[in-house]
Parts: sequence; structure tokens; C-alpha cells
Amino acid sequence: MSRSFSLKKIFAPTDMTVGTPWKSILIFTLPMLIGNIAQQLYSTVDSIVVGKFIGDNALAAVGIAVPVTNLLLVLFIGISAGASVMVSQYFGAKNREALSQTIGNCITVTFLSSLFLVLVATPFVRPLLTVLNTPTTLIEGYADKTIFDACADYLIISILGVAGMAYYNILSGIIRGMGDSVSALIYLLVATVVNIALDIYFVASLHMGVAGVALATIIAQFISTILCFIKLGRMREHFDFKLKYLRPRAHYVKTIVRLGLPAGLTQAIFSSAMIIVQSLTNCFGDQFIAANIVIMRVDGFAMMPNFSFGTALTTYAGQNVGAGLYDRVTKGAKQGTLMAVGCSTVITALILLFGDKLMWLFTDTKELVELSYRLMFILAVGYIAMAVTQGLSGIMRGAGDTVTPMWISLITTVLVRVPVAYGISYLTRTPELPYGIKECIQISLLCSWVLGAILTFAFYVRGKWKTKAIKQD
Repeated sequence: MSRSFSLKKIFAPTDMTVGTPWKSILIFTLPMLIGNIAQQLYSTVDSIVVGKFIGDNALAAVGIAVPVTNLLLVLFIGISAGASVMVSQYFGAKNREALSQTIGNCITVTFLSSLFLVLVATPFVRPLLTVLNTPTTLIEGYADKTIFDACADYLIISILGVAGMAYYNILSGIIRGMGDSVSALIYLLVATVVNIALDIYFVASLHMGVAGVALATIIAQFISTILCFIKLGRMREHFDFKLKYLRPRAHYVKTIVRLGLPAGLTQAIFSSAMIIVQSLTNCFGDQFIAANIVIMRVDGFAMMPNFSFGTALTTYAGQNVGAGLYDRVTKGAKQGTLMAVGCSTVITALILLFGDKLMWLFTDTKELVELSYRLMFILAVGYIAMAVTQGLSGIMRGAGDTVTPMWISLITTVLVRVPVAYGISYLTRTPELPYGIKECIQISLLCSWVLGAILTFAFYVRGKWKTKAIKQD
């Protein structure tokens, strides 16, 4: 009987308006951190399988596809961000009707957005890759397949299966918004195991190449989506999961858009900058492109505590703002951000000490490992700065201020990252280095991270985010 009760409690939504703030934040963050590790394994295993079973050129193809894929997902990132804020605030306010309407409208808007993206984006994949100067170098072991072709295959499959990616991220965000970070973790772990098994089967056994890892990811994410739908159907003590709530209502759709649009634009800005910088990256050759994808995979793990604490603080702030407990929000912001900084400091130290060992997981090429580690070393301190940015941005978003983080991202990305990357490249040009030093990419990213932390702290202290709570129906 006691075992049944404890399991029920573990998988139940958590009320973060009571108890010690740092304990509530930490308990909520830990399952999400494990989940982010699992989610990062999606892309990491893709890269390891591709690098080991196909080669460095195929690894470059996946690397080029990543920023384009991220750009295509901005619609759903916006929906997820808006839904998470609304769900956490309505849950904190115990507003059952508004919570039901929000969840139903999110499901419908996600379906329509997925259909729109499939119809509109697919024809533009190859023209976009042409604009990005994507290399046409042949993939090792594939006489008729180039980096360009492999990247196009990866993107088209990802677009056709975008509904699986979109619904998992949005539905898991809704579940977390009600304080349940454990269920989303379990579903993600299941999907990760499926993804790893299919990666190896499709690439190593069926020799499907880069297309195989894309297909494996899509199938795994559809499985996690189905599990999320089943979970929502079992949470009827908190909201009503009925067909009538799937009918779009202007008030809720507008609120989702109002809260989610800045987050979507933030991701669009970030992804667009990545694509612009990717065009410069492609000029440095196949090995540098492959090095960047290795860095991105290790970077994903380094950033996990920051994103986990940021999401936890969004839910924490949303629930407490919904309940009108602003003093508690401020206390949680300080404690949560300090935990994020401490965790990020430890991970940064580990990367500096053992980062080169991680690089060998992706390739057997010594020159690629050495290049990747040298570039990763430049970014190391920036992860601590990102802990501040993610923590305090999470508080502002949870309180309903999604616009301020958008402007900060706009400034650091458009006015700092892109100009610094191209500026250093231009100023360091020589006959031997026609595009300048390769390190310009990482230096520009570090500059944008540090400035972002400074601006985020300044706007948090200003306190305008305290006036942005959703008006309860």
C-alpha cells in the first residue's frame, strides 16, 4: 500500500508554491536534467554512429543540418514556451477551466503548424543548402552520395516527421508546467533506447547512411509523443481532456502567441545566426565542419544543467506568480541561479580536464580530435555565464515576461555574435588564411554569452517582469 502511494506521489504534479524554494527547484530539476541527458543522447548517438560507421564527411553533413532543423522548429518552440507559462500560472492559480482550454488549444495549434511546415518547408531544402555553400564532397563508402545530398536527406525526413518532435516537446512542456518532471523523463528514456537501437540497426545493418539516423530519431519521438498523450489522459483530476477543448478559442490562441512569439523569435534569431555563421564555417573546409558538430555534441551536455535549471525556474516562477507569491519567486531565483552556476562550474572544469577524451568518441582522426578540443577550450568559461542567463531568463519567462529575453537574444546574436565572427575573419585574413582564423566562430559565441549574462542580470534586477502576470479568467 505504501509502495503504491509513493509511486503515485512521484508521478503526481508538484505544487511549487509551498516548501523550501531550493528543494522544490532541485527536486524538479533532477529528473529533467536526466531527461536532458537522454535527449542529448539522441543527437550524440546520431553523431557517434555516423562518425564511426560512415566517416567524418557524413558527420559534417549532420552538422550542417542541425541549425537548419532548429530554425524549422521555431513555431513549436514558441507554442511550447507560451503553453508552459500559461499552464504553470493557471495550475498555480487552480484555474481548471483555463488550464483545460490552454491544453486543448495547444494540441490543435501544434497540428495545424506541423501541417503548414511540411507543405511549405520541404521544397526549399535543397535551395537553402545551395545558398549555404554546402560542400559537394563525396561521402566515404557512398559513390553517389555527397555531403550536400546526405544533408538534404536528413532535413527532408526530419520535416516530414516534424509532428513527432513538435508534440513531444510541447506535451512534455505542459506536463512539466503542472510540476511533473518525472513522467516526461520516463517517456524520454524509452524513446532514447529506441533511438539508439534503430540508429545502429539502420546505419550499421541496413547501411541507410545519414538518412537512417534521421528516421530513427523521428520514430523514437513519435513513441514519446504517444506516451505523453496517454499521460495527459490520466491527469483529469487537474483538468478536463475533452474534444470540446480542442476547438480553437481566440483568447487562448492569442495568449499562446503573445507569450510564445518572443521565445519563437528568440530561437529564430539564434538559428538564423547559426545558419549565417554556418555559411562562414563551411568556408573553412570539411574537417572544421566536422569539428563543429563534435563541439556541439559536447556543448549540449555542458549546457544541460543551465537549460534544466532555466526550465525549472520557469515552472517555479509561473506557479508562484499565479498564486501571487512574489517574495517567494525572488528567493527561488537567487537559490536556483546559484545552484545552476555551481553545477556549470563543475562541468566546465571537467571539460577542461577531460574534453579531449570525449572527442575520441566521435572520430578516429587525431587531427579532428585536437582541433575540436582547442575550439572547445575557448568556449569553456561561457557555460558559467549561460547559467546566469538561463536561470534569470527562466524567472522572467515564468512571470510572463517573454519579451525581455527576446531582446537580449537579439542584441547578443545580431549585434555581437555575427559581426564579431565575420569581423575577426576579415581582420585576420592572409594569403595562407583567405577566410581568417577558424577560432573566430567560437570567440564570437563566447562574447555573446558573456554579454547576455550581463544584460539578463541587469534587466532582472530592474524588476519589470513582476508586472507581466496573466490575468486570470
